[in-house]
Amino acid sequence: MGSIWTGARFAFGTLLLAVNTILHVPFVMIAALLKALMPWRRARRLWNAVLMAIAASWIGCNTAMLETFTRWRITTSIDANLDSQGHYLVLANHQSWVDIPVLQAIFNRRIPLLRFFLKSQLFWVPLLGLAWWALDFPFMKRYSREQLERRPELAGRDIEATRRACAKFRDLPVSIMNFVEGTRFTPDKHAKQASPFARLLRPKAGGVAFVLDAMGDALHSILDITIVYPNGRPSMADLFADRIDEVRVEVQQYPIPAELRSGDYQNDAAFRERIQAWINALWSTKDRTIAELLSSQQGGT
Repeated sequence: MGSIWTGARFAFGTLLLAVNTILHVPFVMIAALLKALMPWRRARRLWNAVLMAIAASWIGCNTAMLETFTRWRITTSIDANLDSQGHYLVLANHQSWVDIPVLQAIFNRRIPLLRFFLKSQLFWVPLLGLAWWALDFPFMKRYSREQLERRPELAGRDIEATRRACAKFRDLPVSIMNFVEGTRFTPDKHAKQASPFARLLRPKAGGVAFVLDAMGDALHSILDITIVYPNGRPSMADLFADRIDEVRVEVQQYPIPAELRSGDYQNDAAFRERIQAWINALWSTKDRTIAELLSSQQGGT
């Protein structure tokens, strides 16, 4: 009986999220079309604001449904000045796709819409791909080592794509989201990397360096997010089936070091070492934070 109820809950929750998406995406597309037809700065700012309001409504409805139909509880400790008109680089550890609705639940309408760098293949996801494109989510085409060996001219194209994507955000409130590990944590990946951190994969500094270089002074600070699931890493199926009791999240705000705001990550070895050392120090602190959050019986509010 319990498994039947769990299955029904999962199906109903998935249906509600799908309906919410179907209802919001047409409004996103209409606003994006009107924005494209009105290339004047004032008009584009107006339609950008409309697009952000639609996205906030979509996220807000998703969060309200999760809070209504599941028992998940997000316990947060926030040491940051959150501003809906701010300009943030948001860094986080990555354990599960559940991280994304967690982040959206915490930050919706409190900071600008979180924009993720997406693989180019995700553009073809029905409805969502078009919505992400209309909301200026940057799509990145990654090349394997084998592809680069066959076609050396492809080297650097992902960097130029990063620059073009970031250029759109220089004059707008923005939160650029970066899962610095580059992939979700699993014990197998952790072992293969021989990671020096107990509960984290090795951080990748390149993406952070490219964003900081492309955005320059347009980013005002860093929000460092630590996400912990006390009962183990969940899946999206666990979320919809109401198998997540608690999520613990700590938010810290840091200034962007002046010496990291610009530099040639690929060709300047000294700059590369500086930003890698800075990211590793941040990750060492995060590793200790995760241990503290896992050992605590009661988080902040």
